Amino acid sequence: MGTLLGIDYPTWWFLVVGGLFSGYAILDGFDFGAGAWHLFFRKELSRRIALNAVGPVWDGNEVWLVIGGGALFAGFPLMYATFFSSLYIPFMLFLMFIIFRAIAIEFRGKEPMRWWKNLWDVGYSVSSIMLAFLLGVVLGNVLQGIQIGENYLYQGDGFFEFLNPYALMTGLTTLSLFMVHGAIYLLLKTEGRLFAKLTILLKKGMIFFMICFGITTLYTLLYIPHLSDEFRGNPSLFIVPLMVFLCIANVPRLANKKKFKMAFFFSSLTIALMLVLVAVELYPDLLLSSISPEYTIDIYKAASSTKSMGIMLTIVAIGTPLVLGYTFFVYKTFKGKVQLDETSY
Repeated sequence: MGTLLGIDYPTWWFLVVGGLFSGYAILDGFDFGAGAWHLFFRKELSRRIALNAVGPVWDGNEVWLVIGGGALFAGFPLMYATFFSSLYIPFMLFLMFIIFRAIAIEFRGKEPMRWWKNLWDVGYSVSSIMLAFLLGVVLGNVLQGIQIGENYLYQGDGFFEFLNPYALMTGLTTLSLFMVHGAIYLLLKTEGRLFAKLTILLKKGMIFFMICFGITTLYTLLYIPHLSDEFRGNPSLFIVPLMVFLCIANVPRLANKKKFKMAFFFSSLTIALMLVLVAVELYPDLLLSSISPEYTIDIYKAASSTKSMGIMLTIVAIGTPLVLGYTFFVYKTFKGKVQLDETSY
């Protein structure tokens, strides 16, 4: 097994995939959250401003999902095959909603009728809510374990088996976190009455998140004990959940002081650290089998060949600065408050 800087290639690729999905969660997370609030805005002008706040960046944010999926397939083909076949239903629903959301954004302004705009407003908001929720559902199933059996084939027999209590709670927690993240982003992009309304919505969103996060954490400690085994063996890792807690606490403090840029930074950091927490709980496993530990897929079972991983890590070293540079350029170009014109949605 090849190594780089004393770390083996599968571990490097685990970090690469984790980094890509963290970037996706932070970037698409705020526009899912912004969309989830959309129907709370009653006025047409407010809805247009909110939509145009994410308009220049929403499709670019999805690039991170495509790259992350490609990296998962390239680095861990066995995990990719088992993962998508096991959670086929939520992934198909995710694909349906992500397509419908894009259609809603583009079609909304094509006709002037009020019923037409209301139709696509509902489609845009419901799709954003469901996308955030489904990401959490998938994460909850991964953390809890999936019925993977012999030959790493899915052995589940329930059509809605993926909608178990823990996955539902994780889905609501993800949705609430993205709604907080999205509200802060909209506060950075708006002013006037919409800005004032968003300050109220942000407080409600924080309460929603705190409740969901508290219940999910308590359930995890009581009923998903295998997730805490890593921390019992290495107490120094408790620094990660401590940092998560401090970041969560810092968001409302900064928002109350109207320091929304820093609040957005800490909401982004909260998302990243929560995914770091997931990585710490799983590593070196990728997919836990709820049938037997022998069917659990780890990074070594799932890894591509050493030569393939070495080549791909070289490509990552070249491509990562380009993706980061493109992302920085886009957000730098469209920074500041939203100003509507004839080209706006």
